[in-house]
Amino acid sequence: MKKVTIEQAVGLTLCHDITAIRDDLKGAAFRRGHVIQEADIPALLDLGKRTVFVWEENAGEIHEEDAALRMAAMAPVQGAHYTTPTEGKVSLIADRPGMLRVNSELLQTINAIGDITITTLPDHYPAEEGMRLASMRIVPLVTKESQIIEAERLCASQTLLELRPYTFRRVGVIITGSELYSGRIQDKFEPVVRTKLKPYPCEILGVSICDDDLDMIVETAKQFLGQGADLLIFSGGMSVDPDDLTPSAIRKLGAQVITHGAPAQPGNMTLAAYLGDTAILGVPSAAIKMPTTLFDVLLPQVFAGEKFTKEDFVRLGNGGLCQQCKSCHFPNCTFGRY
Repeated sequence: MKKVTIEQAVGLTLCHDITAIRDDLKGAAFRRGHVIQEADIPALLDLGKRTVFVWEENAGEIHEEDAALRMAAMAPVQGAHYTTPTEGKVSLIADRPGMLRVNSELLQTINAIGDITITTLPDHYPAEEGMRLASMRIVPLVTKESQIIEAERLCASQTLLELRPYTFRRVGVIITGSELYSGRIQDKFEPVVRTKLKPYPCEILGVSICDDDLDMIVETAKQFLGQGADLLIFSGGMSVDPDDLTPSAIRKLGAQVITHGAPAQPGNMTLAAYLGDTAILGVPSAAIKMPTTLFDVLLPQVFAGEKFTKEDFVRLGNGGLCQQCKSCHFPNCTFGRY
């Protein structure tokens, strides 16, 4: 790309859009790729253009729109599509719901190359159909092609972005508490869990209320497992009181407990475990009282096939504090962003 006077540009190819903002026109008066003619000079002067940038062949450079197309091609995402370049950038749009995964280290490496800028929604973001997930462009009109080649090389061996689909799950819900089992207190968790499961592909096998009886809780869980449950959700008895039996029942099932307690509020006493391929979540009572808890952060990840580690929960501390806004707008907030 080189800068020339409009008189020198006659016969040369314009390498950027020239925008006009007038009563009768708001947009590109001259498009990139236009070959400038003598007759264009008065109109360019009327737009305040005494010089323009024209394309210089064999300069080792790449135009912003071509760069955007190359960046889109280097990071394909199943279940999403890239828009055509507009103002030098392409956007990644979700074609279906799912969990956005971002290779944060790779993203930082690419953005440090030079003129490349790729911006995304946070890693682990629950995406909806039609949502914009990422945007890519270079900052100047042109950049050295070597920068794009380097980004392509990095993406050849690693996945930058992924939209993991939600998978169908059979869910068993177990609610514990003698006050609920005896009917002295009406259960309030069932309507909550049904509402929170509604966006995901699942079959609720049943909702069982158990007494504070270790064997009853274990047997109820086994019944759901026998029906093919691959997600068990427990509520009640999740604190550290000696008579809270739910964590003990989960361990007696033979499940591997990943964590009981997490640096997130509300939802401090959340339990996560696995019994083979069956995910198990222990949900504290805050889920009944609060519109959003750690349960809401974990659910989309479970349905996207995430396998939690202890480190995943440790990282929750940075962003694990809900601001308890008067009007909840999760997930468009800081809560659970790690």
